[in-house]
Amino acid sequence: MPGYTAPTKDMQYVLHDVLKITEAGIAGYEDLDRDFTAAILEEAGKISTEVLAPLNPVGDTQGCRLENGIVYTPDGFKDAFGKMQEGGWPAIDMPEEYGGQGLPYLMNTAVGEMFSAANQAFTMYQGLTHGAASTILAHGTEAQKQTYLPKMVTCDWTGTMNLTEPHCGTDLGLMRTKAEPTGDGTYRITGQKIFISAGDHDMAENIVHLVLAKIPGGPEGIKGVSLFIVPKVLVNEDGSLGPRNGVSCGKLEEKMGIHGNATCVMNYDGAVGYLLGETHKGMRAMFTMMNEARLGVGMQGVAQAEVAFQNALAYAKDRLQGRDVTGPKNPEGPADPLIVHPDIRRNLMEQKSFVEAARAFLLWGSTLIDRAHREDDRDADGLVSLLTPVIKGFLTDKGYDMTVQAQQVYGGHGYIEEWGMSQFTRDARIAMIYEGANGVQALDLVGRKLGSDGGKHVMAFFDLVKSFAKEHGETDGMAEFLEPLKRASKDLQAAAMYFMSEGMKNPNNALAGSNDFMHLFGHVCLGLMWARMAETSLRALAEATEDPVFHETKLATARFYMARVLPITATHLARIQSGGDTVMALDAASF
Repeated sequence: MPGYTAPTKDMQYVLHDVLKITEAGIAGYEDLDRDFTAAILEEAGKISTEVLAPLNPVGDTQGCRLENGIVYTPDGFKDAFGKMQEGGWPAIDMPEEYGGQGLPYLMNTAVGEMFSAANQAFTMYQGLTHGAASTILAHGTEAQKQTYLPKMVTCDWTGTMNLTEPHCGTDLGLMRTKAEPTGDGTYRITGQKIFISAGDHDMAENIVHLVLAKIPGGPEGIKGVSLFIVPKVLVNEDGSLGPRNGVSCGKLEEKMGIHGNATCVMNYDGAVGYLLGETHKGMRAMFTMMNEARLGVGMQGVAQAEVAFQNALAYAKDRLQGRDVTGPKNPEGPADPLIVHPDIRRNLMEQKSFVEAARAFLLWGSTLIDRAHREDDRDADGLVSLLTPVIKGFLTDKGYDMTVQAQQVYGGHGYIEEWGMSQFTRDARIAMIYEGANGVQALDLVGRKLGSDGGKHVMAFFDLVKSFAKEHGETDGMAEFLEPLKRASKDLQAAAMYFMSEGMKNPNNALAGSNDFMHLFGHVCLGLMWARMAETSLRALAEATEDPVFHETKLATARFYMARVLPITATHLARIQSGGDTVMALDAASF
């Protein structure tokens, strides 16, 4: 059975040595000293390894089951959920007034990676609840907050988001779910939603659904969509639970992965709903949850890549196969371990260099969210909004690729279920699809985010890279990291300029290159992270660090990324600049 060890040392390095969080000038960060974050990360790592990881294959093999209208989760999930509640993990960054711990979002991201790596399907139950609670916190009335948040923050009640219908996914303007006003301030919700993660289960006494629906007589299309709170069990005025609402799980989907999470078809049969936010402004409210969820999904891509890499590395060190071409490294044995072979090294280095930079990217992105929310910094908000489709789309595309590469290290055993590697690949696959398929993320990046506020935020990103390179241009040892980063950043700028000039003439020229642009942007972001880590580790070595091997390893991994991975930006740029003609050349009938 695969194992998992929480990468707490690497997280501490990113938080304190690279990001220097206590010096960030963000409210609450001054309390995040090394000892404090170490205590949180070590405890989260312990529960990940000892409680969640052993249940991961259980959830995969058993799945959930629907019997007599009740959804049952796999063996052990309910007890584990109770332990998560007891530890206060679902509430780590939620407001103290509702029972949360009030820590920065940054810490939720760090522990969330561990939980997702150990058991993605399980962690989704509390993750979705967090998003639903955040949406109520941002858009709910005071009465709604008092009614739902204390129970949701502790996960006594869980939450969901209900968007997709059988006939519409991305194009939500086509939805048919109706919300009929009753005259007493409530609505009757009727319709069907599909692909609802954690839509029903046996681990909480109530489930608070956030449902998009149309009020009759409203504007056509997406402008007529409103958001409603629809609890599974109605809540009495005193906060106690009342009668069952008109919402039920009609079916559990049979999926490629995340079997331990109940993906439901939800039927709303005149269910009582309460307007959340403004009438016909449902998408604005739902995007509070969607944007948080997209960052969380990006984190899932990194988490699955991390756990897959850990196991592939262990296998490569243990499995004897063939001899090193430069001479035996295990002369007393019948063969050398796999890790001596250059192609296995290449494979493992691609995984390692992705995971470590992607983690730094996620944690940096989380500091931008905290800066935006805790300091009301609009520039930080604009930058993280620009980066959100990159975090979601690029990190899940590459995270999935890394799980496949980890399987490859195992050879045939990677294809055999008992070794457990296929679960990481199957679980990672959904992250490329839900919360907005990655093609849509790329279109959002090019079509909306790139030109947002007159291009202010992408220019701020370019300036950030330029300023870092200028600041450290004379630092000994930095040239080999800065020169590749500057070349890649120029490729990104050239791609953006191409969209501005050619996209105006023919939108297909921009949209046909959107996926390449998302990946080009992602590689530049990881290149920036590696440059920052290289500068950090060079400084540590110059100051005679007590752990030189750690920092030398960081530098070797950074060199690999800069030399072997980052040059792909030139290929992405060439594809972008080829335009849309070859993409659109065939008539639909000719495919």
